[in-house]
Amino acid sequence: MARLQLNKAALAKEEGKLDSFRRFLPSLDMKRQQLNAAQAEAVEAAAATRREIERLKRHVEKNLPMLANTNIDLTGIVKVSRVDITTENVLGAPLPVLQNVAVDVLPYALMARPHWVDRVVDDLRLMLELRLRLRVDERRVDLLAAALRTVTQRVNLFDKILIPQAEANIKRIRIYLGDAERAAVVRSKIAKNKHRKARAA
Repeated sequence: MARLQLNKAALAKEEGKLDSFRRFLPSLDMKRQQLNAAQAEAVEAAAATRREIERLKRHVEKNLPMLANTNIDLTGIVKVSRVDITTENVLGAPLPVLQNVAVDVLPYALMARPHWVDRVVDDLRLMLELRLRLRVDERRVDLLAAALRTVTQRVNLFDKILIPQAEANIKRIRIYLGDAERAAVVRSKIAKNKHRKARAA
């Protein structure tokens, strides 16, 4: 680290830095608060999706107990064919947004399978969509947490290191300049006294 210069130019530079830090800190802190709120919303969205998945599981367990019949093969009857995910910028953090999920249902003979297979297909389709939405929700939570960590580190850097350091530097330079000014005044008085005594002699 460069040695602190103890002069008026260094004082002006440190005062300028301190002014910039103090101007920048409130907007950075506001961003931290907004990211915190956005993360809380993302956490709630993921929790809501989990609740929806649990609700669907309970619905299937209650209304479709016939799924326990292993003689009817439903393997691969429903599969995801396309997932459209876009990105949105939330306070500088690029977050995924689930736009659309295309689910294909493999053809099956309506007369060869029980009537309840149609309900199972609908529930499977919904479950696939919910699980994909949960993945995206959890990714949003992770990305917002990382962005929040970064901004919090910056807030702490300004608040706990840069601003106190600039204040300490300013204080040190002012003390030095004040001492130098007083020393100059004392030297000037001593020189005047010597000059007066020399003239008087």
